[in-house]
Amino acid sequence: MAPTAAAATSPPPSIALAAAPAPRKDTKQAKGEPDGAAAQGRPVAASSKRDYKGFVAGVFSGIAKLTVGHPFDTVKVRLQTTDAGRFSGPLQCVAQTVRNEGVRGLYKGATPPLVGWMFMDSVMLGSLAVYRRLMAQHVFGAASWAPGAGDGSGFGFRALLGIWPPYASSSSSSSSSYLPPLGHGLAGILAGSTVSFIAAPVEHVKARLQIQYAARKSERLYSGPLDCVAKIYRHHGVRGLYHGLTATLLFRGFFFFWWSSYDVLSRALRRHTSLSAPAINFWAGGLSAQVFWLTSYPSDLVKQRIMTDPLGGGLGDGARRFPRWRDAAVAVWREGGWRAYWRGFLPCFLRAFPANAMALVAFEGVMRTLP
Repeated sequence: MAPTAAAATSPPPSIALAAAPAPRKDTKQAKGEPDGAAAQGRPVAASSKRDYKGFVAGVFSGIAKLTVGHPFDTVKVRLQTTDAGRFSGPLQCVAQTVRNEGVRGLYKGATPPLVGWMFMDSVMLGSLAVYRRLMAQHVFGAASWAPGAGDGSGFGFRALLGIWPPYASSSSSSSSSYLPPLGHGLAGILAGSTVSFIAAPVEHVKARLQIQYAARKSERLYSGPLDCVAKIYRHHGVRGLYHGLTATLLFRGFFFFWWSSYDVLSRALRRHTSLSAPAINFWAGGLSAQVFWLTSYPSDLVKQRIMTDPLGGGLGDGARRFPRWRDAAVAVWREGGWRAYWRGFLPCFLRAFPANAMALVAFEGVMRTLP
């Protein structure tokens, strides 16, 4: 789940997601600050009682992400997995898909990720909140883990080694400290690993449905997501459904760049603009998702090649070509050098901002309504 594009990919959490608000004497929160107490340098109470909010709000995030982003994802997967001569580019892919299959063709394979994204974003955002709190409390010794909080500098390596005070705000009159970008990035890796065990089978089924080009269902190997799951399980068991898990774990390891950059961007927007908190969530969420895809896209392309590789056996879908991750990576290189790893990048990159920014808007709205 990734900011998907594929995965891929899943939305950033609220600026005020992880930290419990501290009691404060002032009644007006500074505009554009993620949390009044955190942003102004006051201590934030360490509590796990609000962790549930991330899991609940993540469901709505998944719905928004899929509604906006799935057509982009279909184009991306088709460009990634077909011969170079089939489509001249993303626009031609869209035109050919709509002409031959209608607009619904752009939403092929949407059912599994709709259910999957709701669940995956719930797990990813909820676990991210938990891992941030654990990082803050047990690794960095920080009192707050809210993204964008504090006025500190540095990435957090010295804080991790205990050589430097953990990202303390210069405006704080107490010993409060803030989780640095490094801590947010490490929490992102852990959240990515956690959600990979849900994302791998969902993305596997989605990818196989997306590369079925026949307009008539009778001509397709799989009539739908349930039929796809049933056939793969019948011939290859649970292991077949989890085909590509290792590649999924590697791909989501790049969540480090997503969530660390989200923290950096949130802080910069809070300090240097007068944007409201939802606007900060929107811009930081969309931009950080694009940072993620700029760093992770080649690994996603290899992952898609593995997930659409024939499983063979009684399934009758052909002979397997990539028994290992390295085999798929080498095959891509032989197709066109380093440029081959970036096929389909444009629709993925264009999708990253609106899908994840809108997912964050939905996420934030639910977060604000939950007690």
